[in-house]
Amino acid sequence: MTTVAELPAGFADKVLSAQSTFRSVMDAMARPGSIQRVTASAGTPAGMMRGSAAIALTLFDHDTPIWLDAAMSATPDVARWLKFHTSAPVIADSSIASFALVGNPANLPALDHFAFGSNEYPDRSTTLILQVDSLAHGPAFELKGPGIEGTALLQAMIRPRDLFARLSINEALFPRGIDVVLVHDDVIVAIPRTTRLVASGV
Repeated sequence: MTTVAELPAGFADKVLSAQSTFRSVMDAMARPGSIQRVTASAGTPAGMMRGSAAIALTLFDHDTPIWLDAAMSATPDVARWLKFHTSAPVIADSSIASFALVGNPANLPALDHFAFGSNEYPDRSTTLILQVDSLAHGPAFELKGPGIEGTALLQAMIRPRDLFARLSINEALFPRGIDVVLVHDDVIVAIPRTTRLVASGV
């Protein structure tokens, strides 16, 4: 088992790296479907992409319960790295998680396994961080919604293949709902709960 001293490092410059990553995440949320790059560098445990690690180091803390899918839980180093660098509790109950780190989205549970928030506190929902195969190649997804002028075109290899069909539940739930951040290596794309799929192709 990896000792604490052997765990991958966090940010070399915590303040500047966290500020840079936060801006990337906020830009992604403000412009759904747009590709944003996470420039901050950090050590990553096996199974976690650089973008996911940077987001974790920036947004996770002792008040943000984290749920890990089976792929992320396959090695205990992920949970130990998160606890050591962020103090975030790793929990088994996905319905109360602030964030869900998903290394194998093909096996993503049904969305009702996660928190949708409430009308009074819509921010108390789970944000899904899905590691995907590509955010530059693959089927085309045409998106619309706040932050998008006209429509936005995203080409990506996304699993589960019916992700946008599942996310259509957000329309009925609003202001509650699920926000998603797609990650491939150091690139991220946000799909907030207000974003809708217009059309998709191959």
